[in-house]
Amino acid sequence: MSVVQTAEPAVMLFTENAANKVHTLISEEGNDKLKLRVFVTGGGCSGFQYGFTFDEDVQEDDTIIENKGASLLVDPLSYQYLVGAKIDYQEGLEGSRFVVENPMASTTCGCGASFSI
Repeated sequence: MSVVQTAEPAVMLFTENAANKVHTLISEEGNDKLKLRVFVTGGGCSGFQYGFTFDEDVQEDDTIIENKGASLLVDPLSYQYLVGAKIDYQEGLEGSRFVVENPMASTTCGCGASFSI
């Protein structure tokens, strides 16, 4: 007899490291209403590219993901390309930046800022 297991799919992971950086940047700006927005646009060397911005306005159809009191906003168009993705903040030899690890991306460019599905 086999056992069937079900699990909720991970919508998106907004890491603790990314949340900590969002808090730091918001503190530097002095505006507690800011939230990090991740979005997908056409372009880049692989077809789509990721973008990040700070936004005060939450749209009615935005998905909000919170970690440690920091909020990540995703619009519905971008959401479909980011399901299951991990949003992180990394510091390294290439500099410091928010990054997306996207399991749906079939190819990415060398810098990791653009992808295709």
